[in-house]
Amino acid sequence: MQNFNLIKFVKSNFTKKEFISAFATSLLALILFIALGSGLVWRYRANIFGYFAKEYLEEARGDIGKGDAQATERILEKQTIFSQEHFVVDAVKKTNPAVVSIIISKEVPKYETYIDPNQQNNPFGDLFPGFSFNIPQYRQNGTEKKQIGGGSGFFVSADGLIVTNKHVVDQKDVEYTVFTNDGKKHAASVVARDPVLDIALIKIEGSGLPFLSLGNSDKLEVGQNVIAIGNALGEFRNTVSVGVVSGLARSITASSGSGSEVLDKVIQTDAAINPGNSGGPLLDLSGKVIGVNVAVAEGSQNIGFALPINSVKSAIESVKSTGKIIRPYLGVRYVAINAQMKEKNNLTVDYGVLVKAGATANELAVIPGSPADKAGIVENDIILEIDGTKLDDKTSLASVIREKNVGQVINLKILSKGVEKTVKVTLEVAKDS
Repeated sequence: MQNFNLIKFVKSNFTKKEFISAFATSLLALILFIALGSGLVWRYRANIFGYFAKEYLEEARGDIGKGDAQATERILEKQTIFSQEHFVVDAVKKTNPAVVSIIISKEVPKYETYIDPNQQNNPFGDLFPGFSFNIPQYRQNGTEKKQIGGGSGFFVSADGLIVTNKHVVDQKDVEYTVFTNDGKKHAASVVARDPVLDIALIKIEGSGLPFLSLGNSDKLEVGQNVIAIGNALGEFRNTVSVGVVSGLARSITASSGSGSEVLDKVIQTDAAINPGNSGGPLLDLSGKVIGVNVAVAEGSQNIGFALPINSVKSAIESVKSTGKIIRPYLGVRYVAINAQMKEKNNLTVDYGVLVKAGATANELAVIPGSPADKAGIVENDIILEIDGTKLDDKTSLASVIREKNVGQVINLKILSKGVEKTVKVTLEVAKDS
C-alpha cells in the first residue's frame, strides 16, 4: 500500500488560487464554529454547570455505596465548586457598574460661640457684689452644606436615567448627588416622582452608561435565590447581600419622613436590606432586576421588602416617552378591612377598604379636589368593589386603580352610613408629589 502524499494530492488536483480560496473558507468556518460554541457555552453555562455537577455528584454518591472512603470528601469539594457562589459572583460583576449611591445634601445654619463683654452675669446677686463673669453666646455665621441622608438607585438607560425610591428623593430644597461605582461624582435632578408607588426617577448627564436589564417578577417563586445591592446605611456603597424570596404578594404599610403609604404585592426577602439600600435593585442570579428594594421590617431579622419590577416598568416607559409619570388616581387614604378589623370595630363587612385619615394632620382621608372628592366620597365610607371587582386580601384598591386609564369612568360600590350605593368616578392624572 502506497503512503498518501497530501502535498502531491493538492498540487495535482487544485490550482494555487483554488487552494487559497478553499483554505480561507475552511479557516473562516472554523472561527465561526469556535465563536458559536463559545457563545453557546456562555449562554447555557448554568445548565452545563448543573449537568456536570449532577453527573459527578451522582457518581460520587454511588461510590459511597461501594465503600469508597474518599467519596464523601469529593462530594463536599464538588458541591462547593458547583455552588451558587459562581452565579452570584458573575451576576454582581455584571451589574455592579450600573448600581449607584445617592447622597442628599442641604445648606444648614452654621453657629459659632462668642463672648459679649457688655453682657455679664452675677448669679449671687447682692450677696457677692462685684462677682460676675461672661456667658458664652451663640450666633449664626452663615451656612454650611451637610449630608442629611442617602439611598441607592440603578441605571435603566445609557443616557443616565436612574430608578430609586420616592422617599429617597422626596425633599425639594436639597441637593442630590450620585456616585457611580467607579467613584465619580455627578449632580442629579429629579425627573418624576410616582404618586402611587414609592418610585422616582432621577437623571445625571452622560452617555454610554451601563444599565440593567429588567426581568419578569410575575415568574418569581418562593425560595428562589436573589441578590440585593445598595448603599447600606448610607455609608457602605455597593454593598452586596444574598438571600431568597421569602414570600410573594405581601401587603405592608411603609413609613418615612413624609408620611406612610400602603404597598401591596411586594416581594419579601431575607437578603439584608438596611437603611440606605432603598432604591437599589433586587436581582435574580442572571443579573436581571426583579424588584426595587423599598423597606425593612423594624425590630425584625432578615425581613426586607422590594417592589416587583413589573409594577415599575410602566413608570419607566412613561418617563422615557413623555418625561413624566402618568398614573390615574382616586384620591383617598384608606385601611383594608379584614375579619379582625370587622369584629374589633363592629363593622358589617369583613372586606373592602375604610376611607380614613392618616396619623398626622396632613394625611387627609380624601384629598381635596380629587376624583373621590368630586364624587362625594367622605371619611368612614367603605369602598367594597370597583367595577364589580371585590376588594379583599387578594385584590387591593391600589392594584385595581393601577390597571385603569386616565379619564376612565369607574363604578364604586360603597357602604356609606350603613347604606350601599354605587358611585361613578372619573379618574384623573395623579399630580407629581
